[in-house]
Amino acid sequence: MKKYIRKTAYLLKHMKLLDKYILKQVIEIFIMGVLVFTSIIFASDTFITLIKQISRYGIPFNIAFLIIILHLPTVFVMTIPMGVLLSTVMTLNNLSLSSEITVMRACGIGINRIAKSIFIFAIVMASASFIVNETVVPVMTKQSTDLALYAFSKKNIPEGKQNFTFKEVKDDGTLKRLFYVGDCTNQLLHNITVLDASKEGSIQILQAREGDTTEEGWKFQKGAVYTVTDNGKALDTTMFDDTVVKFGMDLSREMNRNLADEHNFIQLCKYLMNPDVEDRCSLKISLYDKIAFPLMTIVLVLIGVPLAITPPRVRYNRGFLFSILIIFAFYLIRALSISFGEAGSLAPALAAFTPNVILTIVGVWLYYRKVYTIC
Repeated sequence: MKKYIRKTAYLLKHMKLLDKYILKQVIEIFIMGVLVFTSIIFASDTFITLIKQISRYGIPFNIAFLIIILHLPTVFVMTIPMGVLLSTVMTLNNLSLSSEITVMRACGIGINRIAKSIFIFAIVMASASFIVNETVVPVMTKQSTDLALYAFSKKNIPEGKQNFTFKEVKDDGTLKRLFYVGDCTNQLLHNITVLDASKEGSIQILQAREGDTTEEGWKFQKGAVYTVTDNGKALDTTMFDDTVVKFGMDLSREMNRNLADEHNFIQLCKYLMNPDVEDRCSLKISLYDKIAFPLMTIVLVLIGVPLAITPPRVRYNRGFLFSILIIFAFYLIRALSISFGEAGSLAPALAAFTPNVILTIVGVWLYYRKVYTIC
């Protein structure tokens, strides 16, 4: 009996060492993967967003850059599944190429035991992804939206500048509005002229002695509004002492994309209880995705483990290639399912969980073959 207890204790000790050995490599590659994927996303999608905010909405560079920094938690949540998959595949592939997997299996340590610590790590990271997405992301996204709206309302007009113009264009590139300002002194605009061609068939010309940009809109004092047709015929003239005009110039359409990120799961559920909510289908998909996306971390490991264990006849590292292909397949399926969901072809819950279901089926089949088939 004592001999059996000593043997069991010896095996448990070495099993713990095995977990530490595998987890050490997994964590190292995971950190590297998250940094790499975050840098790629920041340098591509977010950088383009930065340039668009500066050029289209007149947001200062320093504020636009701060807005992007506030979006980093969102990017971090996106890269967690990628990092976990990369670390899983690269670690097990390296162990397989160095024949360590073969030795472990020869000693009676199966694939299930080898992958146990990796699945635990995936569960921890999926939980971390959910927590960050429910606590940090809504706060940061809300601050980013408020900062963008504030910067837009101020329109980035420099103090002391004279005789300057800026314009707003339509989606087809034609002129929508043209603003001319004589000078900006003491945070007030002077000698303002606005040419508004947003309505078809007519043009409005607003002239004011003073004005200011606020979150409520543009405030003008002591001026007049002239409405003329495209052929120059005068339709109406209105004099005013004080007026507020919004011009329809806001970031609501741009910022509505952040609405789901500004709410956690419970808040979004309460928000959707309002019968007057617009774009309800898209918001429901985002609601279910708050659960589906973290779970994908575990699903990707389920696929990554069997693909990472290389057959003895293969003598090259194919882990990185497998990681890229799996990530591409995941985001392709996800994009398609969400598109079908937003079009109404799929129910919101099904649109959010379709990638999980498809990849889980594939992963279970591959994992079963690897565990119960001699490779």
